[in-house]
Amino acid sequence: MKKYTLILIAVVALAFTGCKEFLDRPSLTQMNDGNYWTNENNVRLFANGFYANYFVGYNSSWTVDYAPLRGYTFNDDLTSTGKQSGFETQAPASRYATSETAAWMAQYNGPNWNFAWVRKSNLFLERIDMMNGKALLTPEAYKHWSSVAKFFRGYEYSRLVSVFGDVPYYDKVLTDQDMDLLYKDRDSRTVVMDKVYDDFVYALDNMRLSDGGSKQYLNRYVAAGFISRFMLFEGTWQKYHLNNTEKAKKYLELAVRAGQIVMDNSAFKFTSDFRSLFGSMDLANNAEVVMYRHYDAALSITHAVASYSNTTESQAPSANLALIKSFICKDGKPYKTSTVANADKLDIATLVATRDPRFEATFANKTLKEASTLLYANKFIDRKGPTYRGGTYPPEYGSVTNTNDYPVIRLAEVVLNWVEAKAELATMGGAAVTQADIDKSINAIRSRPLDAEAIAKGVTKTAPLSIAALPNDPDRDADVPALIWEIRRERRMEFFYEHTRLLDIKRWKKINYMSGTMNPDLLLGPWVNIAAEMPEWLVTAKVGKLKVKKADGTVVTYNGSNGADLVGYYIPENIADRDPFTDRVYLAPIGKNQISEYLDKGYTLTQTPGWN
Repeated sequence: MKKYTLILIAVVALAFTGCKEFLDRPSLTQMNDGNYWTNENNVRLFANGFYANYFVGYNSSWTVDYAPLRGYTFNDDLTSTGKQSGFETQAPASRYATSETAAWMAQYNGPNWNFAWVRKSNLFLERIDMMNGKALLTPEAYKHWSSVAKFFRGYEYSRLVSVFGDVPYYDKVLTDQDMDLLYKDRDSRTVVMDKVYDDFVYALDNMRLSDGGSKQYLNRYVAAGFISRFMLFEGTWQKYHLNNTEKAKKYLELAVRAGQIVMDNSAFKFTSDFRSLFGSMDLANNAEVVMYRHYDAALSITHAVASYSNTTESQAPSANLALIKSFICKDGKPYKTSTVANADKLDIATLVATRDPRFEATFANKTLKEASTLLYANKFIDRKGPTYRGGTYPPEYGSVTNTNDYPVIRLAEVVLNWVEAKAELATMGGAAVTQADIDKSINAIRSRPLDAEAIAKGVTKTAPLSIAALPNDPDRDADVPALIWEIRRERRMEFFYEHTRLLDIKRWKKINYMSGTMNPDLLLGPWVNIAAEMPEWLVTAKVGKLKVKKADGTVVTYNGSNGADLVGYYIPENIADRDPFTDRVYLAPIGKNQISEYLDKGYTLTQTPGWN
């Protein structure tokens, strides 16, 4: 079986008719559109050209777009030294891109105003239809590849809508003569997502269950995993932002259906410890992985994410106290109500001993100055990598030569999407979530095996969640039911430094979590004893800079002689809250130049609400 790595260096892009700049044309090569579409193998090669854009993994080389740890760093889990990065404050001059390369906007976890991939999907679909008309594909092959094309179109529109809300919808390739369509105004997100819904239903009904037998290739289970993600996002957005119960139900029901497709496949199960999902050099046989990206040094397909997890490279931003407090204790209760001994102590050593195993698997088990908050994440490296600290790192752990695989979509996300969708439907008249539902999702995750290192540290599995005895978290938002609160907690523990957190708080309409004024724990790290844990910092250069916050709120600043008093929550140097923001930041503005270009042609392009 060919490796995914080969796919990524064998991308096929064809030369096709151009269109207006705003739509962005596919890349040009020597391929001839007129004689290319003759067999299924060529169709497959064209489809492979979508993989590097949508199934990014750890990305490659030093690139951080859509990569965990290095890309997804703008959310309420993370804090840096100095002033916290803020939301954009005005509409940009321009917002479109003119290439197929990932147009990444970290503040929105999504693409720029770029419709190149929409056009590429439409062209793909039209060529497949043409081949079908000439009997160049079997009926089964036609259904599969048209599903692939529609899936990618739905994927791109899901991302565009998550960033901009209303966007123009296109379901065909346009020419320079299609002026009214080229310069049409934005369609409502509901119109667009209804079209996406139709594409996704078609994909679930017609895509192959397996295409080549490898977890590196798109199939119905991979598609279903992503569809559960996108439909959960849109369903909850419709509920919390638009109060559109009808559409919320429609999209959430599809999220449940998509999740169920994956869960009904007995080949997917929780048989791996948490750390192995991210540090393994080969995920081919990991039963929790639905799709993965493989890296191979011999093919020069490598990344740098493990290097930034090796405990030597700096991490900024890093985990804050707000995230720390969200981790459940091993008795299944939040720390304020837990009966676990020392549950209320928030130093790193105690957290390792008292919290859900994912805490120990995610973080270095001692304070490290390389992290801006002193809590260093080594989630994306195997257990061996950090042992080279102080020495020379082998290529797989240093520089840009890392080769550990990445789970592009995994069972844990699917089951959490599924159970959250069911819980949200239950608030709108749907069937109540049962204990069996919880056992198949949250409790299945908590039952993962522990690796030898965790066991040696005394780490134990977290108690199962019981519907009949949901935790009573005194910090729960009053407008969030207890069950949904615990599902959200589970997501936060599971996906730290991955793709979910910013998009989650946006779809829940909880962007206020990003405010340090409203949530002071954002601006703090774990409980530390500087003299005991970081004695090398008690130097003249740290006078006036090194600070901790006592439990009573008192701030102690190092004066050169009070090192013994520096016991409390660590305050990152020169910390300052991000600038105030309003609800307009839920969606991105489009460029002023794009609006002007429309006007020059006699058309109107509406700006995102709040950004005029």
